[in-house]
Amino acid sequence: MLGKRILLIIGGGIAAYKALDLIRRLTERGASVTPVLTKAGAEFVTPLSVSALAGAKVYTDLFDLTDEAEMGHIQLSRVADLIVVAPATADLMAKMAGGRADDLASTLLLATDTRVLVAPAMNVRMWTHPATQRNLATLQGDGVLFVGPNDGAMACGEFGPGRMAEPLEIVAAIEAAFGSGPLAGRHVLVTSGPTHEPIDPVRYIANRSSGAQGTALAAALAALGARVTFVTGPATVPPPAGVTVVRVETAREMLAAVEAALPADAAVFAAAVADWRVANAAGSKMKKDGSGKPPALEFAENPDILATIAQRKTGRPSLVVGFAAETDAVIDHATAKRARKGCDWIVANDVRPETGIMGGTENAITLISAEGAETWPRMTKDQVARKLAARIAEALA
Repeated sequence: MLGKRILLIIGGGIAAYKALDLIRRLTERGASVTPVLTKAGAEFVTPLSVSALAGAKVYTDLFDLTDEAEMGHIQLSRVADLIVVAPATADLMAKMAGGRADDLASTLLLATDTRVLVAPAMNVRMWTHPATQRNLATLQGDGVLFVGPNDGAMACGEFGPGRMAEPLEIVAAIEAAFGSGPLAGRHVLVTSGPTHEPIDPVRYIANRSSGAQGTALAAALAALGARVTFVTGPATVPPPAGVTVVRVETAREMLAAVEAALPADAAVFAAAVADWRVANAAGSKMKKDGSGKPPALEFAENPDILATIAQRKTGRPSLVVGFAAETDAVIDHATAKRARKGCDWIVANDVRPETGIMGGTENAITLISAEGAETWPRMTKDQVARKLAARIAEALA
């Protein structure tokens, strides 16, 4: 990040104290930081402390005549290489999504054509509120990058998603935005989520996958600098920022999207693809006929996406990683799957209902490779993703 210019907007929240450490981490890596402190942010950290760490003037007021004479807010928003908002409160995200410009921070964000990276921080109920999730989707659609929030204890005493990402996590996301990191210049393909196989226009066969692990992995790979193509079925979690998203419904659509995304340096197949589809899916909604007999559904086998890519004669990614969701004899079944499919690694996990893994926030995996089986302790899916992404980076080095 040597010589990079970062405009740091510090919003109002207890997590503002982390912005001080973030400034230190950025400046020690050679970046210059121009701080903008909101009125609410100044309730948590002082302009003096921010200025002392940044070694630069702190901007606070949209209508400061001296500041406008020296560097108007339009110019201030455009001389940076990246704009970082940390912490980004629910209010600040709402202003960004709605295009409001009633203070210096929101005006800068509206007036810029520079990339923006946001580190949200708020109460768990504020984060999960439909309004905030709508704003998140809007901002992601506008190309805004996100890092976090993480799960954890809140200053208000609650627990859940809403904690601002740690300074080093934000630094990694900034490096990724600048195209640096161990996976810079690499293309990684990730599949995620379930597939929906139609029975008729309103019914389908699916599974309980939320897409959380694949989403976390795509974000972790992007944070290491990779160009990520993210092929996702109808997941319940939103796709990560900073990746190319390809949305599909069925297994056949997913295979076509995967093949279209090649070539890739690595391919990670985290999607829970349906093994079967309804061969005689109806073109209109099936109706009860009064006989008490259910309709006769005929099944056909779906394409094996992992095996298709792993066994390619030409254009095979140098690293192919599959996932194995098992309910018994996990390591034995996953080891056999690796040999049968022809992939390099298998990430195996136990998805019996009592584990809470499928659709949950945690995972407990065994990484199976030619060297054998390596069991990892149970951890959050974000932690699994970061560890697995680091392993992928090592394998591609």
